[in-house]
Amino acid sequence: MAYSNYVPVIGTILNMARGNDCCSQTMSLRTENGIVNFMIGPETHIIDNRPLRAGLRVAAFYDASLPVPLIFPPQYRAQIVTVLVRDEQIMLNEFDRNLTAKDGSLQLNIARNTIVETLNGQRVSCNPGNRTLLVYYTTTTRSIPPQTTPRRIVILC
Repeated sequence: MAYSNYVPVIGTILNMARGNDCCSQTMSLRTENGIVNFMIGPETHIIDNRPLRAGLRVAAFYDASLPVPLIFPPQYRAQIVTVLVRDEQIMLNEFDRNLTAKDGSLQLNIARNTIVETLNGQRVSCNPGNRTLLVYYTTTTRSIPPQTTPRRIVILC
């Protein structure tokens, strides 16, 4: 799967509405740039299978290579949705064996309490390097590249 085309939108859920059928929903997010709507279907990965509700701060990823309707507010098909805790940042990127992002924007320092798991929630103890990772973190150093000790890493196999 080409995760390199995934673009995150971070915001607070305004509302959840039933979609066109029983297997889909529409999620409206309030972001820094206004309202963005997402279609959530059976193919959408909801990290931790958390129920989505108004008031939650989330990151929703869409595939920028797919066509989207030219409407306002924008509407995308969510590929991944994850709930974020207060002040948490998220990054989806390819990381090398040294755990440096492909674009050099972040380097990871894994601590003993860093949760490392697969997309379906299985804990792993292997080195997550040379893979696409979904990284949850709060602070970074001012070095180049910035470094962080993530709270959680999800390996997208």
